[in-house]
Amino acid sequence: MADDVRELLLSITADADPSTPLSAPDLHLLIDRLRLRSDRLHASALSFASSNREPLASALLRAAGSAASPASLEAALESALSPLSSSLDLSDLRSLSDRLLAARRKLRERQEHLAAASSVASLSARLRAARASANPLDAAIAAAELKPLLVDPQGSGSEGDEPVVFGLLRGEWEQLVDELQVGLAKNVEECVEFAPEGGKVVVSAGPRGSSSGTRGVELRVALQALEIIDSLDYGMAKVADLMIKQILIPAISNISVTVSVSVLEKSGSTSSVSVLIIAPSEELQGYKDGSELYSRIIEVIKFVRKFICMENITWMQSFAKLTWSRISDLLITHFLSKAVPNEASKLIEFQDVVRSTSEFENTLRSMMFISPDRKDGKLTHFVNDVEIHFAVRKRNEILVKARDILVQYDYENPLVMCLLLQASDDQGDSVVDLLFQPEKCFISKSALQLMKLVHGALKDACLSSTRVAKEFCYAARDALLLYKAIVPVQLEKQLNSVSQVAAIIHNDFYHLSQEILGLAFEYRADFPSGLQKLVVFVDLAPIFSQMADGVLRRQIQLTTANLSEAIDGADGFQNTHQSQHYESARFSIEQVVFILEKIHIMWELILPRSIYRRSMFHVLGPVFSRITKNMLLIDDMAAEETLQLQGLTHLALENLSSLFLSLVENDDDDDKFLDHHTWVQLDESVPSLKKFRKLAELLDMSLKSITAAWESGELVNCGFTSSEVRNFIKAIFADSPLRKECLGWIAMNPA
Repeated sequence: MADDVRELLLSITADADPSTPLSAPDLHLLIDRLRLRSDRLHASALSFASSNREPLASALLRAAGSAASPASLEAALESALSPLSSSLDLSDLRSLSDRLLAARRKLRERQEHLAAASSVASLSARLRAARASANPLDAAIAAAELKPLLVDPQGSGSEGDEPVVFGLLRGEWEQLVDELQVGLAKNVEECVEFAPEGGKVVVSAGPRGSSSGTRGVELRVALQALEIIDSLDYGMAKVADLMIKQILIPAISNISVTVSVSVLEKSGSTSSVSVLIIAPSEELQGYKDGSELYSRIIEVIKFVRKFICMENITWMQSFAKLTWSRISDLLITHFLSKAVPNEASKLIEFQDVVRSTSEFENTLRSMMFISPDRKDGKLTHFVNDVEIHFAVRKRNEILVKARDILVQYDYENPLVMCLLLQASDDQGDSVVDLLFQPEKCFISKSALQLMKLVHGALKDACLSSTRVAKEFCYAARDALLLYKAIVPVQLEKQLNSVSQVAAIIHNDFYHLSQEILGLAFEYRADFPSGLQKLVVFVDLAPIFSQMADGVLRRQIQLTTANLSEAIDGADGFQNTHQSQHYESARFSIEQVVFILEKIHIMWELILPRSIYRRSMFHVLGPVFSRITKNMLLIDDMAAEETLQLQGLTHLALENLSSLFLSLVENDDDDDKFLDHHTWVQLDESVPSLKKFRKLAELLDMSLKSITAAWESGELVNCGFTSSEVRNFIKAIFADSPLRKECLGWIAMNPA
């Protein structure tokens, strides 16, 4: 507007200065021109409004509606808040909001329930349709489609929060699947029939008749339906089991059989009948490398693939999963394990079996019967480990032989043999040299044969590969441990009594302990390099040595107990001047002599000399010590009594002369036993014997002689104490001034 006024002023005062004030005429002229222009604009606006009447009216109506909306919204809000206008508490607003939310939640739940009910109705209808279907294939497809909807549909793994109706529907679905499984499996069994006598299977494209009275379906349709419901293994389980029992077992276990396949009828796909027969053959066929056996099994598998599985790889793999493990076990039991050679030199010939076995499994892989990744190559693994199987067989044979040697050997027979060997110069095999002692000992034939078995196993180990040698070494160890496990239990009765058998068992353990120590020196250098530091035997030597010591210690304990019981029968050797007491004392001495002579005869013939001498010294020491002590405890002896006691001591010494002679290192005749040097040896080994012999002398010595012997130290050297000598003098000699003097002298000069 300002620009228009400026334009009018310029048109009136074109030559004048714009800053010059306007005159009155100029102002009137300007007003007239402004009025004229306003009239023109008004006329133009009226013309535009009349020509665009409808669009302008519509625009005005919309503008009026927009202006009314805020007003109506304000009125609605004012109406909603009117209950709160009289109070500042907002609890009513909260309650209103909660009711609104509850209403919306209830509406949403009803919508969900409506959707669930619709789903349940749909699933129920589909289940009814599947159950009513006459075609099991259609029913199987329907069951497979319903499975993801009914079996954990959300993949949560939990069924606790789902509606009960879904559980009922799932139960109906499971019942449907079970019915399909049972019916289809029965259908498969009717299509694949096995002869009751075995060795024959007849496969029909369709069942010849139904035991339930309903018409069955073709074998192909039944297997397809089973595959759809993931029950193929269930449907083929019985067929696979019967194929193993009635076809494959006869084909594998019998050498002379043939496999024949024939198609009896083939007028249509539903009427074809195929037959496989396992028939005996008059021609005797050896397994040799197994190629004949493997080709026989391949024929059976080809029959299954073509006429039962109908070239379907999935069905064939299901059949293989149910049968291959049992087939491989049968082949290993009836062929491969028997084909393992008995001699190491024949292992090379086994390579033909390895080759044919590998070809057999490759053929099965090409037929998709076993997996191509060689996880199912059980037969190949077995033949490739033939060395281990050979070694395990030899190990078992060694252990069986060792057990038979130990169990069947009669340990009573060596007693007679031992006496015969003593009477002859020929010592025989049972008398062996100890490896680490310059001595000989008598051992049982069982120990001798056991060591021969061990040496044979270790010699074979030296000539074998590392894996085979390890088994031989373990077999040798186990054979030795069998002796420790079997013999002590088998001969428990003899070991718990003083017997010659126990002495032989001691020698066996002792001999085996020394032989075990020598095994490392004898064979270790010849073992395969990978085995020289791995296999040891030295740990067994202490075990057998301790067993030997335990057996001998038990024998010494039993002998000592018997001797102690015999000495107890003498009643302390008191009152021997009375006939009854003397007879008891004499019988006691005779019993002691008998027991000692018995073990002398048993042990001297069997035990190594050093062990025999040491054992006898352990026995003799307590015997003479006990008898001497009992005699010295007698508080009063009559003259006759001293003579009788002296006679008993001489009786014991004389009757044990052969025993004493066996304990000294004596290369001359028996007369040397009476030599002083011989007694010195015995006295040094058995100190109580020296004291016993001196007691026999004291019983016949005078008081002065006894006192002089004490004064010279002779009695002290024999083991007597001052109190023992004084008590002995009091018991023998009556009270007198001389006795008092001697007793006083001994008391003042103790040892």
